[in-house]
Amino acid sequence: MTSAAPPAGVRPAKPRRSPWTTVALVGFAALTWWAASTEFGIGFDVVRIFENITRGADIIAEFFPPNWEYLPRTYGPMLETFRMAVIASVIGCGVALPISFLASRVTTPNLVAFLVDRSVLNVVRALPDLLYALVFVAAVGIGPLPGILALVLFNIGVVAKLLSETIDGVDPGPIEAANAAGANRTQMVRWSVLPQVLPNYVAYSLYVFELNIRASAVIGIVGAGGIGNLINTERRFFRYDNLMVILIEIFVFVFVIELISIWLRRKLV
Repeated sequence: MTSAAPPAGVRPAKPRRSPWTTVALVGFAALTWWAASTEFGIGFDVVRIFENITRGADIIAEFFPPNWEYLPRTYGPMLETFRMAVIASVIGCGVALPISFLASRVTTPNLVAFLVDRSVLNVVRALPDLLYALVFVAAVGIGPLPGILALVLFNIGVVAKLLSETIDGVDPGPIEAANAAGANRTQMVRWSVLPQVLPNYVAYSLYVFELNIRASAVIGIVGAGGIGNLINTERRFFRYDNLMVILIEIFVFVFVIELISIWLRRKLV
């Protein structure tokens, strides 16, 4: 027996708020207080930040004006950074595509493959790209090669994670149709799943390429090639006016690449 509808013009009763919302908010507030407190946490103090915010003004002043005569010396390292990002994106995203199908419950052949693949991806994502760069610099020496290898692992972890979650949410209709038609697992993935996730895969690959430009500038500081080597050199000799030129160049470079990536995503997705 259905309940009677409320009279016209009467607003329906508000649904009750779940008590777990309040519990979660209180727990989050308590965790934040614990992390920031002086006695139990790291001693995060907003007052000290404002008291000491001007202490770096003298160093910041040395960044200006930028020494634009130094700009031609940055072209080679910046081009090396771009090449590293391209190679790492192609290899990393290419390897991540089949791995992502093994990391999804929709397309994995069995539970063992799923658990092994997810475990490996968790390990790959747990380590930062800077640590990978340090390891590969020690293994293969200074230069762009350890940087490329570090970025490849970084790309595999990011793209495989994002794409596997996208695969988990695909429309099951085409999959059921392929199975009913007698398609094997490879054929099902190729014709029923891949067309659904291909636009997302392109978007993730372009996004990772943008990240590679930023990351290659950081990992180069530890000797993994690219513009990061030049940043480290200028920083050690306190040539902040030259360093400002590099920072502006990186900003412009990343901004232009992001605009191109947005345009390509709109055309391809």
